[in-house]
Amino acid sequence: MSDHPLDTKGLQCPLPVLRARKAIKAIAVGDTLTVEATDPGSRKDFPAFCDATGNRLLSVEEVSGVLRFVIERLV
Repeated sequence: MSDHPLDTKGLQCPLPVLRARKAIKAIAVGDTLTVEATDPGSRKDFPAFCDATGNRLLSVEEVSGVLRFVIERLV
């Protein structure tokens, strides 16, 4: 299992989720995608994205205004 970073800081909805959708398709099942975002709407968008795509949201944390989402590719 390996982790793939995705920097979407400074982008507004829907770009962080659109970039994550493209990035997660390019990684292997079982790998993780770590998305960093500054759009406050991402806090709601990424759980919905994971529900809609069948992937697992492993963690969400915020440090100094940067949200970090760790998503495991399941499908």
